[in-house]
Amino acid sequence: MQAMQQWLAKSARLRAERGIIRHAQPLTTDRPVLDLASNDYLGLADDPRLKAAAIEAIQRYGTGARASRVVTGTVGAHVDLERELCALTGQPAALVFSSGYLANLGVLTALGRPGTLILADEHIHASLIDAARLARGVVETFPHGDLAALRTALAGRTTARAIVVIESIYSVFGDAADVTATAALCADYDALLVVDEAHGVGVAGAGRGAVHAAGLAGADRVVVTATMSKALGAQGGAVLGSLLLREQLVNTARSFIFDTGLAPASAAAAAAACAIVLTEPERVATIGHNAGLIAAICKLPRAAGAVQSLPVSSADAAVRISDALRESGVLVGCFRPPSVPDGVSRLRMTANANLDANQVTRAATLVAAAVAAESDRK
Repeated sequence: MQAMQQWLAKSARLRAERGIIRHAQPLTTDRPVLDLASNDYLGLADDPRLKAAAIEAIQRYGTGARASRVVTGTVGAHVDLERELCALTGQPAALVFSSGYLANLGVLTALGRPGTLILADEHIHASLIDAARLARGVVETFPHGDLAALRTALAGRTTARAIVVIESIYSVFGDAADVTATAALCADYDALLVVDEAHGVGVAGAGRGAVHAAGLAGADRVVVTATMSKALGAQGGAVLGSLLLREQLVNTARSFIFDTGLAPASAAAAAAACAIVLTEPERVATIGHNAGLIAAICKLPRAAGAVQSLPVSSADAAVRISDALRESGVLVGCFRPPSVPDGVSRLRMTANANLDANQVTRAATLVAAAVAAESDRK
């Protein structure tokens, strides 16, 4: 045990020296804040309709699912959510997991068995990286968005099956994958395409996701994963695709079979959010307008989705700027290594549909001023 304690102490010192200490602490403030940090892109997490749906589900089903969904943990709220997700994304079937992380683990470990080549964009989310490692297939990465490199890898493969893994909108840079071209490439080489739409559902394609916008909803070679904890303002994850895929996951995805089902309240809230996205397209349009304001004021290239990414000189600078902004009533994401794929620290700002143009302008102006002040500090 002494060796373990020494190693823990050394690790803590190294984190302090590198300026990458992270905290999990509640947000406490006595004054209003302008939120450019959370993933609640549509502002639905505090919507009274989601709250009402969650409360009704608690009253009907209780506070927890009580068991794995393949035992007694499936309730009507799960069925309703899967139906609403299919309606939103245009997919024939959906399977709800307890989180987006578990959905990604489930789909790749269930499909990427030995004899499968998994080709992953080098900027994919940590959950997909972990999933690929656990899948027991052959795992290779290709340069971010490089379809020529992906074609070369697919053409030279020696395995019977291949899975290509991308995100529709990437969470750090906010850039979008070319879903159409990637899907066509996968079709040419008999590969399955898995698209993580964590930052696409509720944002891209009028809220229905980038896969739907590309006309690929329901395509046999395309699988979608999603989370309900971002634009949908709730909790949970899902895999969407064919009925055969759903059956495979129910029977083989360990993160589904051996995990307690999603809490009914979260499922009901997410189902309500799906309906809102379809019936209130103006919410999705506001994300795009606010993202454009942030990009213009901070002199950034306009990113594809809600995320706007602003590089800064160092991890320490990112912390100082985000702390100063918090004191000014503006919340921004502070992304530092190893959470950034290129090793460059940055401020991550997200467009929130609940903020009006004046609020977004004020917040982005404060961000730009704080970055300029940090630059003058050198």
